[in-house]
Amino acid sequence: MHDDLNWAIGGEAGDGIASTGKIFAQALSRAGRHVFTSKDFASRIRGGYTAYKVRTSVDQVQSVVDRLDILIALTERTVDENLDELHADSIIIYDGDRTEFADFESPAEVTGLDIPLKDLAEDAGGAIMRNIVALGAVCAVADFPIENLDESLEKRFSGKGEQIIENNKQAARLGAEYVAEEFEDVTLPYELETTDEDYVLLNGDEAIGMGAIAAGCRFYAGYPITPATDVMEYLTGRIEQFGGHVVQAEDELAAINLALGAARAGARSMTATSGPGIDLMSETFGLVATSETPLVIANVMRSGPSTGMPTKQEQGDLNMMLKGGHGEIPRFVVAPTSVAECFHKTVEAFNLAEKYQLPVYVTADLSMAVTERTYPPEEFDMDAVEIERGKLVDEDEISAWQNDTEQFRPHADTADGISPRAVPGTEGGVHMSTGLEHDELGRRTEDTDVRVDQVDKRYRKVDTAREREQFDYREFGDSDADNLVVSWGSNEGTIVEALEYLDGDDDPDIRVVSVPYIYPRPDLTDEVEAADDVVVVEANATGQFADVIEHDVLERVTRINNYTGVDFKADELAAEITESLA
Repeated sequence: MHDDLNWAIGGEAGDGIASTGKIFAQALSRAGRHVFTSKDFASRIRGGYTAYKVRTSVDQVQSVVDRLDILIALTERTVDENLDELHADSIIIYDGDRTEFADFESPAEVTGLDIPLKDLAEDAGGAIMRNIVALGAVCAVADFPIENLDESLEKRFSGKGEQIIENNKQAARLGAEYVAEEFEDVTLPYELETTDEDYVLLNGDEAIGMGAIAAGCRFYAGYPITPATDVMEYLTGRIEQFGGHVVQAEDELAAINLALGAARAGARSMTATSGPGIDLMSETFGLVATSETPLVIANVMRSGPSTGMPTKQEQGDLNMMLKGGHGEIPRFVVAPTSVAECFHKTVEAFNLAEKYQLPVYVTADLSMAVTERTYPPEEFDMDAVEIERGKLVDEDEISAWQNDTEQFRPHADTADGISPRAVPGTEGGVHMSTGLEHDELGRRTEDTDVRVDQVDKRYRKVDTAREREQFDYREFGDSDADNLVVSWGSNEGTIVEALEYLDGDDDPDIRVVSVPYIYPRPDLTDEVEAADDVVVVEANATGQFADVIEHDVLERVTRINNYTGVDFKADELAAEITESLA
């Protein structure tokens, strides 16, 4: 038996699949186990297949695999969707009164446990708790202390009253007791070990929201869109505790304009959206850059173009973030490579925005946004967060910077390209900015020399950032290997685990470079030129980051592209890397 357990619940959207999965994931994390989750759901409110999968181990896990050990199947389709992942020791929990299955012996010799989930739930107080009955059955099968499930149920239903909590605990126990009585010989080959470790369980969207609060964000404006909505949901009710505000705008255009207004007023400000929203925001994005206003925009990517597949994985927005908008717009693009890094890079994005007075994209994707993962609490040390506001000046600094007769210049052509910035109400800092091309005072101009100076000035900030910041990469595998694999964004964890599949004598030696900074980005010329073969891994059809690397180093690279709408899997990726390097 493998050291990790892979569990899933599947059924129809609207059947409480996500909440049930989250309850079990929390129970595992509270028991000191590492957790990595994944979700499969249709782009509709109700109906259509949906599933929640949990991979858990006492060791760190950071990707999904093609193996299911326990499956709660609320519909026939759940089994059909997961046939390829079942194996001889797999256990399926189902309610034979509601779902019939033709043959559990094909294609794998799995064990089916027919449990009257609905009837037992009604005995506990209501049919709605049938999923909790199934979780109790899982505890019995896996020899997992049901008390750990109790803690998760208390947290999930804390706002619904003590009776609801007790009913759910009873439902879980009825499920466990039924398995103990009717299937006493059916157990996993090993028990779910618990530890004394204390882990935080959160997804990428939540980590972005947490990072925003830690960074001092005090205004958020957004419009609901999958898969970015959880950023707004996380901030709502939390940011207010720190004197901040969340505004749900009428659309994406209003959201970014509200965020721009708050940023001009001096607040650390943010919006979050996905691909279609980025399209709509592109005009104001140019205004943000031209007016040299610091603003953070979280782009949580999904499958496109147009409406595309809102609930499926893709990294297809890279070109839009790098080049989107009419004219030439300096910007930063930061791409966290893990859930924890969503926190850290969001903090960094706010600092970069204010230090260089530019819009900054923090880009995650659906896979990272909805994936819950466990971390030790010290990973998110709020006391260690440093806030850098750049050249934000007060009246004393303004007086020292200019003569008494000289007007404040919000777009001063400085050596580093960064002008002093004053918020409204600062004595001596009266100024204006416009989306039209302007001079140092912010006044509109069509003077060609001033135009060139201002364009050069705005891009000089990017050059300054390259000199002052550490836009570096992380490295895994064999640093002396002849084969180089390059990744960006959420693929890092899967690639790191894929290395474990490539440790045989006949497997290629691999050096992995994971890049969290897309623009400005580290110079990979030496790394590419030192390699015999270069493979770029990304979840899109055309190899957008591969194009960037080729542009930078003038080298052809092999591309591994995934645009199926689902995430890379470690074993499949290992095979593709091997084939590419053959």
